[in-house]
Order: sequence, then structure tokens, then C-alpha cells
Amino acid sequence: MRRDAEWGFAALIFILLIVWLTDIGGYAFGRTIGGPKLWPRVSPKKTWAGAIGGTVLSILVAVGFARYGFGNLMPLVLIAVVLTVLSQLGDLFESAVKRRFGVKDSGQIIPGHGGLLDRLDGYVFAVVAAAVIGLLRGGADGVGRGLMVW
Repeated sequence: MRRDAEWGFAALIFILLIVWLTDIGGYAFGRTIGGPKLWPRVSPKKTWAGAIGGTVLSILVAVGFARYGFGNLMPLVLIAVVLTVLSQLGDLFESAVKRRFGVKDSGQIIPGHGGLLDRLDGYVFAVVAAAVIGLLRGGADGVGRGLMVW
């Protein structure tokens, strides 16, 4: 994505902010509102309120990028929703893997946070999907443009 000198950095920041705010929104809305669990067998603390809250914040990222001229509003909102869902699926996938192997944390590098993979699980799913979208639309040298400019 960074090979795209004009749009690569903006695209990476867009993806990163979506993943971060999906996690932050999920935690904040889930803790504040509570409610029904998303998938209690795999991740007992994740709620639908958190999933929706993370999605709302990712949409706000898209609105901000469009407002400041980094793409058009509706395509960016659609991409934000797709990436936030994939980020949440990545988080659930990592939780399922940890449950399958009977471990609480994926490592000890960042103690108390579920391990290093817990910081990257959603990002891996989202950035791969974003790269595929950008590659299909912009070619190998225009991945950032392919993702951001519609």
C-alpha cells in the first residue's frame, strides 16, 4: 500500500484508525451499555452494543476523511463498515483460537492485554481486505488510491 506515494499513507492511517476505533468503541460502548453478548462461547465480554459502537466510530473516521478531502463520503463509509466488521471478525477469530488451545493470552510481550496478537488481530484481517480492494481497483502501484478514491 505504501508504494502508492500519493494515497498510500492516508490509506494506511485510515485502516489503522478504523481498527483502533473499532476496538475502543467496542470496549467503551460495551462496558457502558452492556446488553446481549456477541458470541459468548468464544468471547464472553463482547456485546452487540460494543460491535455497533465500534462501527459507529469507524463511520465517523470515514466522515472525517471525506470532509478533509481524502475520498468520497459514501464509498469511504461503505469501506469503513466492511473493515470494521472484518476487524471484529479478526478479534473473534483470535479469541476462538485462544479458547481452542486453552490459553488466556497469545503472549507475554504486552502483559495484561491478551498478548501482542490481541493488538493486531483485527488489523491483520482489515489490512488484507483493504489491500485486496485497493489492488483490484488501483493495481500494484495504486493500492492506496484504489482503496480511497472512488
